[in-house]
Amino acid sequence: MKRLVFLSVFPLFVSFAGNAQPVSNAFDFNPYFSGGVQAGYNGGLSFQFTGTISNFAQEFPLSLRGSVNYTFLDPGNPVDARKIFINDNTNGTPEKDGHTWDLRLDFMLKANILTNNSYLFFGPRYSMFTANFNFVGGNEFFSVTTNQFGLGGGLETAFRVSSRMNFVVSAGADYFFANNIAGHDTQYSPDGQDINPRNFTYTDADNSVNQPKIAFRVMTGINYFF
Repeated sequence: MKRLVFLSVFPLFVSFAGNAQPVSNAFDFNPYFSGGVQAGYNGGLSFQFTGTISNFAQEFPLSLRGSVNYTFLDPGNPVDARKIFINDNTNGTPEKDGHTWDLRLDFMLKANILTNNSYLFFGPRYSMFTANFNFVGGNEFFSVTTNQFGLGGGLETAFRVSSRMNFVVSAGADYFFANNIAGHDTQYSPDGQDINPRNFTYTDADNSVNQPKIAFRVMTGINYFF
């Protein structure tokens, strides 16, 4: 009886073994990484550092890119900001500077738009805005800050420079959602839940500083493949 069962099963085993594929062949793909630096306009002079992973999942059409972006920008109106967040004093000579840090995640889809090495990109953003105001001779220095989530997208095109390096040009836009604006001991909120407000509103505070809302971007730089 055992011999009969063996003779019945053995041909099936041989057939299965002959047609089976090695497990490694089922995942025959090669992830690759690249890093880059770009500079351009994003509401002001802007610098971006990126890291990208591509072909990391079989037949997955998108690449993933993480970026850190720093932008110098005009922070807003120091006189208005002083009235809205601090007091009604007018003494001192106003000085100002401002910047944003952006954390960005992009999903990149290859598209033959300008060249065969172009990508549409889109994804979430997180912006950290700081405006610094100093009234020289008026003994008044304060910062206005806001952190915002956003969404953005655009088009990037790459031109081969060498076997490991591309020259890239990108353009796009980001939209940031309204969030609390804080300065000194005062905070204005889009939903009206203000903290220590003066006789002003969130709209007044928003108009006094140049926090990101809709930001158009034009960047260029290099991308290096590891």
